[in-house]
Amino acid sequence: MLSGVAVAVAGVGAALALTGVDSALRGPFTLFFLLAAPAAAIGAALRGLDPFARTVVSVAGAIAVDLLVAESMLAVHRWSVPGGIVAVTAISCLVLLPVLVRRLRGRTARRRTS
Repeated sequence: MLSGVAVAVAGVGAALALTGVDSALRGPFTLFFLLAAPAAAIGAALRGLDPFARTVVSVAGAIAVDLLVAESMLAVHRWSVPGGIVAVTAISCLVLLPVLVRRLRGRTARRRTS
């Protein structure tokens, strides 16, 4: 249930930032999205680590992704909040995609052998 609430808060934060709605919750929810989306993707890719190490590495990786996106956008003079949200979302999806493909491939292989 807690993970569902986290996904909802992150989704609302991204939606508020992309639509430009003025709300007191826009800043905290958007910050939560910017940390949670890459952290979840990196954490899913690091299945072999123990839970504490996975948490530390995924949060550090999420901060690094956010900083690299911001620095890259500033370097090319294309900084915008919606652009940053879209870039972090795209990078998180690209990190999560091989994990999902590997899991689906594993399920298919197990079904064929059973």
